[in-house]
Amino acid sequence: MTDAIVVEGARKRYGEKQALDGLDLVVGRGTVHGVLGPNGAGKTTTVRVLATLLRHDEGSVRVAGFDVRTHADEVRRRIGLLGQHAALDEGLSGRQNLEMFGRLHHLGARRAGARADELLERFGLTDTGRKAVKQFSGGMRRRLDLAASLITDPEVLFLDEPTTGLDPRGRAEVWASVRTLVGGGTTVLLTTQYLEEADQLADRISVVDRGRVIADGTADELKGKVGGDRIDIVVRDARHLAAAAALVPGADVDEDRRLVSAPVADRMAALTRVVRDLESAGIEAEDIAVRRPTLDEVFLHLTGEPKEAVAV
Repeated sequence: MTDAIVVEGARKRYGEKQALDGLDLVVGRGTVHGVLGPNGAGKTTTVRVLATLLRHDEGSVRVAGFDVRTHADEVRRRIGLLGQHAALDEGLSGRQNLEMFGRLHHLGARRAGARADELLERFGLTDTGRKAVKQFSGGMRRRLDLAASLITDPEVLFLDEPTTGLDPRGRAEVWASVRTLVGGGTTVLLTTQYLEEADQLADRISVVDRGRVIADGTADELKGKVGGDRIDIVVRDARHLAAAAALVPGADVDEDRRLVSAPVADRMAALTRVVRDLESAGIEAEDIAVRRPTLDEVFLHLTGEPKEAVAV
């Protein structure tokens, strides 16, 4: 099979609430697939159904080639799950934690120790020695938690907001680890509250709202849904905002940021023209840039929700 996850018409109701309303989702093997959506969109329900933690009411759901309802045990043997909160014993060392997880998964003592050493090396944690997890940085803890979710070398890994609460360095460490996993053939389904994270990691992204996938594609394809390139002009003097806006058709003005932003068809021609027109008008620009729409703008365009609503 070329697809690790195939969901067709999945439905799940909690009382009067329709959590999943005919959700369709396809995730290719060996890829990172991001799932974004506002609060209550159905992302958590989707992950729970895929991980066999929750039974759906209708539709077809297959993971690693097996139906999650009729072959749940086969699915569980092939998946890993990393939740929002670390499941580590902080009094133990990294190696002791991984050995413990190995024994819980019925690996023998020798195999559990060998697997722990493999994963410590894979995630750059071999130098932690006997140091207790409570002495780890946030990024180190999350990498160890990620290693623990791979103790059985799963085909499919579910990451539920893997970098929540981490500083930029910690997030970068986890991102590097995820890229290494996918390079080794692991399929990753990623839910995240950071749009930048999906932009950085995901090969494809599904936007979920009201229990349905309302858009699906690469980051560039989704950005194309809100139009082409935009030109941003930051003027040095706020008094020149109106005059600068008059130079570019369809401009939006952000007074607090002294920003004029407008869609453009030909990025290089527009940039050349705007620089020339600003100079002719005697308007000094602090910064001028041509850019693609951001995933923040895509999310707002598709769901009508601000980016702060992106959560599981």
